[in-house]
Amino acid sequence: MEWLQLLHEAAPVMLRGAGYTVLFALAAMLGGLLIGFPVAVLRMLPYRLLAWPAHVYVSLMRGTPLLVQMFVIYYGLPSVGIEFSPVTAGILALSLNSGAFLSESLRGAIGAVSKGQWAASYSLGLGYWNTLYYVVLPQALRVAVPAMSNTLISLIKDTSLVSVITLTELMLSTKEVIATTFQPLPLYLAAAAIYWLLSLLFEALQRRAEQRLNRAHHPR
Repeated sequence: MEWLQLLHEAAPVMLRGAGYTVLFALAAMLGGLLIGFPVAVLRMLPYRLLAWPAHVYVSLMRGTPLLVQMFVIYYGLPSVGIEFSPVTAGILALSLNSGAFLSESLRGAIGAVSKGQWAASYSLGLGYWNTLYYVVLPQALRVAVPAMSNTLISLIKDTSLVSVITLTELMLSTKEVIATTFQPLPLYLAAAAIYWLLSLLFEALQRRAEQRLNRAHHPR
């Protein structure tokens, strides 16, 4: 009963933090897509001068911890005169990190489209960019939906790291309640349950999106 009363009193603060968690994750997902798509295209071009920087970016983001990247952006860059607010720094770090993983998912999905699609488009007079935009990309996105959804679910959990730069989301909200109640176990368990429920929600949305795309691709 004591735990139930505690969770009832903590619920408004934690749910508000969960709302911020979702907002940060969605903003970072959008930023990651805006970064990941051009990076994926650059990595597929036969021009090493363009592909090499994209390769270095992906390797750097995937090869270093997100926490370190966040510290560099929020605590490190001010030493050279570049400062960001906690919200901007958190979303920027999450976007840059997710952009690297999304670029690989998109690159693999674009590569999975049959070469015949390219050849047929070229025979109809479409150039590289028109073929990519109108023919290849719609098919690639259908293939990439599961990987993109997994990235979004990972972002839901990764937002917990933005608490280290004083950005209020679910984890920091939970810590603030713990600081006044001195009851870490039930509150951390509740936070874990909220993260899990959010993940289940986005998994369900992923399945719906896949079903709709499959029906659109294979009409009866």
